[in-house]
Amino acid sequence: MSDTADDGPGSDPGDGDPAVTRVEVPVDTRAPGGTTNAYLLDGLLVDPAARTDALDAAIAARDSVDATDPPLPAVEAIAVTHAHPDHVGAVAEYAALTGATVVAREGHADRFAAAAGIAPDETAAPGETVSDTGVVAVDTPGHAPDHVGFAAGGSEDAPRAALCCGDLAVAEGSVAVAAPEGDLSAYLVSLERVRDAGYGRLLPGHGAPIDDPTATCDRLIEHRIARERDVIAAIDAGATDLDAVVDGAYEKDLTGVRDLALATVAAHVEKLIEEGRVEEVWAGRLAAAGFD
Repeated sequence: MSDTADDGPGSDPGDGDPAVTRVEVPVDTRAPGGTTNAYLLDGLLVDPAARTDALDAAIAARDSVDATDPPLPAVEAIAVTHAHPDHVGAVAEYAALTGATVVAREGHADRFAAAAGIAPDETAAPGETVSDTGVVAVDTPGHAPDHVGFAAGGSEDAPRAALCCGDLAVAEGSVAVAAPEGDLSAYLVSLERVRDAGYGRLLPGHGAPIDDPTATCDRLIEHRIARERDVIAAIDAGATDLDAVVDGAYEKDLTGVRDLALATVAAHVEKLIEEGRVEEVWAGRLAAAGFD
């Protein structure tokens, strides 16, 4: 897999399309491909998971006024879509390298600092611009409680052209929404919000850009609804612990990923308990399995 991917870095931010550079950063992650996408998005560095020569070069190009015509926005700020280890690893290094303003999601500064090893200079709430960039923070919790997207491009009276969506969506496969941090109700609402916003493109934390946001969000919503049906069917068939629900809800071989399947099913059961669709006894069963 290539270390870098050029997603229109020569485009003029004034024409409605954001100037985007995507760099695939090799990192310790369970996502397919073993990389996390770092983005340079209209002056914002998003999800620098590790320091690499390719990301250094992309940042250097931004800092050189002679690198492109028209010149690209320099790195003004650094932020992450969420504070999971495979997204925050080089925040401190690139803050020192660039002198950029480090921005965390409002209400989650302590979580950010603990994960990134550096306290944020500022915070931004959903709906606010990120520091001095033109990028707007978008509320996208579910995969993680602090999850946020970053919207760029477009105009005041038109939808933003692109959303850097972190682990909200992927072009192929699905996103883990796993207990204890994952919140399936919030995740589904986030997918609906992004689907209905009219973005032209989604820029995910892993894998290729998504040019059909509506179809992709609908696919991921249906995937979660289908998994929920499987979980309910397993419980209705007599499953009385989480392992039995996993066995009933998954038909594929779970070698190497059973822990993730257990955490995913736990998140589904938590949602069903909240909605009153399974008996309260399942709260105790989740606790017995380590999800409380």
